Amino acid sequence: MGAGHDHGHSHAPAGGTATAAYAGTLRVALSITLTVMVVEIVGGILADSLALVADAAHMATDALGLGMALLAIHFANRPATGNRTFGYARAEILAALANCLLLLGVGGYVLYEAIQRFVTPAGTEGGLTIVFGAIGLVANMISLTLLMRGQKESLNVRGAFLEVAADALGSVAVLISAVVILTTGWQAADPIASLVIGVMIVPRTVKLLRETLDVLLESAPKDVDMTEVRTHVLALDGVEDVHDLHAWTITSGMPVLSAHVVVRSDVLSAIGHEKMLHELQNCLGDHFDVEHCTFQLEPSGHAAHEARLCH
Repeated sequence: MGAGHDHGHSHAPAGGTATAAYAGTLRVALSITLTVMVVEIVGGILADSLALVADAAHMATDALGLGMALLAIHFANRPATGNRTFGYARAEILAALANCLLLLGVGGYVLYEAIQRFVTPAGTEGGLTIVFGAIGLVANMISLTLLMRGQKESLNVRGAFLEVAADALGSVAVLISAVVILTTGWQAADPIASLVIGVMIVPRTVKLLRETLDVLLESAPKDVDMTEVRTHVLALDGVEDVHDLHAWTITSGMPVLSAHVVVRSDVLSAIGHEKMLHELQNCLGDHFDVEHCTFQLEPSGHAAHEARLCH
């Protein structure tokens, strides 16, 4: 009996990928970020505040990251070709990786400049810093509200959300340092706030980087337990074994799975390949968030035949 196979239907979100559904939101967030970045650069120069400049530098990275995410959507939505069977969906993950590297660079720069400011103190104007810091905080809260929903579905949107969240906390640190300077004259509050901003950038970026690398290394999706998948498949009537079981993620919202399933010949003859494939699809669809599945049905003993062919 020949091996049967079936390709499950791909259920990528409307527009092609999880991030595509939030393109409009990303554009609004990008506009807000660019505006506040310019405002904080001006404020940092006028108030001689490293904390404001550090927050503006982070904003610049946010803007670049948002721009890359939007560019990735453009490429990800291009149709698949004979050579690129999943199209350009993986471009989103590459953009997320580049975003992570940029964030790590900015975090390191801010930490370095803060240490330099301790060595060479500056006269920061607390009043101006409060004004520009408050503008940044309000803008960040608006962007966070816009990105809240999408960050649960897309790595790129999550990256943007984490960046804006760090910016919001950075704005709080800027405001606190400005109040301290205004009320006590203690200039060290400004580089301390900069250190806080730098420290907030790095851990969140490392977490996102780890998730991004998991996708690039084709690790199993974090919400798919491969042991449970195997157990569920083996529980189907007539299934004797499962081998070459793989699950990975193409991009956010596009998990895929493939497996060779050994089924008793009498069961295949009785119910047919099509019904067996439907049962497998339903089994995974009911218990796991994997809708694009490919199964190869094999009669008993076929795995040994495959092994001989490979050698």
